Amino acid sequence: MSSILSRYILKETAQTWIIVTLVLLLILLTNQFAQVLGDAAANKLPKEAVFKVMGLTSLQYLTILIPIGLFLSIVLALGRLYRDSEMAALMACGIGPASLYRPLSLLAVILMLLVGWLSLSVSPGAMREVQVVVEAAKQRVDLRFLEAGRFITFADADAVMYAQSITAAGELGNVFVQRHKGSEIEVIVARRAWQSQTSDESVKVLKFADGHRYQGRPGSAVFDIVSFEEYGMPFAMPAAGPPTLKPESRPLADLLGAQDPVNRAELQWRISVPLALLVLTFLAVPLSRSGPRQGRYGGVAAGVLVYIIYVDLLGAAKVWVEHEQSPELLGLWWVHAVFLMVGCILLARQFGYLNGLFLRRGLRIGR
Repeated sequence: MSSILSRYILKETAQTWIIVTLVLLLILLTNQFAQVLGDAAANKLPKEAVFKVMGLTSLQYLTILIPIGLFLSIVLALGRLYRDSEMAALMACGIGPASLYRPLSLLAVILMLLVGWLSLSVSPGAMREVQVVVEAAKQRVDLRFLEAGRFITFADADAVMYAQSITAAGELGNVFVQRHKGSEIEVIVARRAWQSQTSDESVKVLKFADGHRYQGRPGSAVFDIVSFEEYGMPFAMPAAGPPTLKPESRPLADLLGAQDPVNRAELQWRISVPLALLVLTFLAVPLSRSGPRQGRYGGVAAGVLVYIIYVDLLGAAKVWVEHEQSPELLGLWWVHAVFLMVGCILLARQFGYLNGLFLRRGLRIGR
């Protein structure tokens, strides 16, 4: 019977975990997709890099979603057994917590290894790749980013550009450009414009044909007005350089050799993610208990609250280590210990271990 029960619990939990994780991932990616599209429309990100960034972002999300997904799936799967009175029947047959934890431990260990790989290596690598893509976008001031009929802002050049039409060859029609030159403003209106490369790869020239150039100080009546057949406006590309890595995106080898509190706190955080998965698995069993009349998602609300407190305390402990307000030896580990103790107390209370302890003490006192 134990083997059948283990397979049943493992199947129910695994199926629920897949559904919960995918739903949460879809919600987060939908929100992220809107933000990435906004960056692409604002010329902060190449349009061809949108799906690459989304894929890299999903890897970062999975690091957090897998533990919470497993936690909620256990609460939902075992909670259904309680509501259908199946758990009461199993306990009457002598099924204890060990029989519940056996299949859950198998799934938890597999997912812990996956989350550990994501947290220690894959997620920071994905974050580094996103930084590279964003930095590369800043280096590529290119007319192919333009869309006909839309104003485009070039933050590095402090300029705004508009083209009524764009040909397949990249030539612009009916062009408007405004840029700041010190305390003055330069406005160019031309019938045609195109981009050309100079001998210096860091400098490009935007050439205009059949237009007018206006330059002057805002609020002044004195403006220089020039008509031209062809006019070139050079602009320097942003200086290329390696992106500055945040602690969250540093390779594991860098963190292992670092001595500063910020990087040491980041290392503890990455280790804490798979460790938290095991603690949440242990907590989920006593938190899944519910009565037959209790709502289907009654245990989920309590589980979400526990998870929020858990993550908030981990975040606070990380900040304390970063600012050297907490000993590095204590670090983030005390948070896991506290919730592990809470799980032990809930489990002992649920399965009557505390009652048995108090009963034995009462018998000894009576003697």
